[in-house]
Amino acid sequence: MSLADAIDHYHELLLSADMARESWNTLTEGMHARRLYFGERPLCSVLRPRLISEAQYALLQHSVGAVARASRKVADLGMSPGPAGDAVRSQLMLTRHEQALIDMHPGYADPSAHSRMDTFLTLDGTLQFVEYNAESPAAIAYEDLLSQAFLEMPVMREFAQRYPMRPLPARQRMAETLLGAWREAGSPGGEPRVAILDWPGLPTATEFEMFRDFFAQQNLPALICTPDDLRFRDGRLLASVGGVETPITIVFKRVLTSEFLTHYGDEALDHPLTEAYAAGACVVVNSFRAKLLHKKSIFALLTDEQFQADFTPEERDAVTYHIPWTRVLRPGATHYQGDEIDLLEFTRANRDRLLLKPNDEYGGKGITIGWESSADEWDAAIKAGLQSPFVVQEKVTIAYEPYPAMVDGQVVIGQRLVDSDPFLFGSEVDGCLCRLSTVTLLNVTAGGGSTAPVFVINAR
Repeated sequence: MSLADAIDHYHELLLSADMARESWNTLTEGMHARRLYFGERPLCSVLRPRLISEAQYALLQHSVGAVARASRKVADLGMSPGPAGDAVRSQLMLTRHEQALIDMHPGYADPSAHSRMDTFLTLDGTLQFVEYNAESPAAIAYEDLLSQAFLEMPVMREFAQRYPMRPLPARQRMAETLLGAWREAGSPGGEPRVAILDWPGLPTATEFEMFRDFFAQQNLPALICTPDDLRFRDGRLLASVGGVETPITIVFKRVLTSEFLTHYGDEALDHPLTEAYAAGACVVVNSFRAKLLHKKSIFALLTDEQFQADFTPEERDAVTYHIPWTRVLRPGATHYQGDEIDLLEFTRANRDRLLLKPNDEYGGKGITIGWESSADEWDAAIKAGLQSPFVVQEKVTIAYEPYPAMVDGQVVIGQRLVDSDPFLFGSEVDGCLCRLSTVTLLNVTAGGGSTAPVFVINAR
């Protein structure tokens, strides 16, 4: 089976105006019925899902899993005393408050119980990673329900006659992960009750509702609240919502630690969430130790040979083949492809293949793409990057695929940048997000931004 042939066949089915129109109407209605919106914007603007082969999915599972295991070895090193631990912490550039939170034991072992690796996977099998979203990855519920909406489309039913396929649902694994962390911590509170925690008024609010409703179907009580709704009293974490206080034993932490610390400042360490966490009155998933993996500089650690001593050959190969060369932006010497270089001189001279990223941001914020910048813009970005934690990273091979969209009632097929972002539970891949864009920075708010559900075409 050729994946390109399968995609061509899907597009041929859309040559029928009736098929295309009915499929688009079905998808639009399905997204509306399931509240599949990012803010007020529909999650999907294309008529085709991301189609991958069994071999591609196996590659994602194998390679992403190996890098996840290597990352945890680096995180373990970062929590250890001595020179090696100091070297890791220096690269991660943790703040004083972050370190204080990391020093608290979460009650369970994995620093990132669920995460997402953002990658580019091309049709010919090239796989390169972009970053590790190890703290608060979104889109699991969105992808599950978007897959359901796609399966109702006439074009999908017709396509499946020739190419059987399967979606990659992950909500059940998320529920199991929350309960698993709670049980590993000794089942604090005696009964699992979930608080889905983030700030009010976010564009992802509908996903919180999807999770709340799904957890209820699994007999796992859940509510949505903000950090300001929490109280810690008599050894219990309480969420006050609508004038009713509810004991909470599992916090599904969607709020980012950096935003939590910025919002509360020094008071963050005395916040009810932190007090309950430190007292073992609840489990927080992901724990504050996810910061050890979430920083962009985790790739600098993984690609630096001095931190690879405990990697297995499989882990070392996965890092070599799939992770772009990355370094913390600071003066001094380092190595590139075996040669010693002056990092700042190398960065200034190679903007055509490098980009700069803040060490702790998301959604493409603060990124400067060298090959899309002038020399003056690049020099200014380097100067600014030296004033706060930044990393410099090598360009990766970007994946492109043709995608059909309805424009003025007609199907128009255009090239989109495509990323493949597998979900991890511990170090195991289960499920995948796909984002599409017409600009280099891929997120759902980007130009031509869209998500698409991922389907694996079954081998015959």
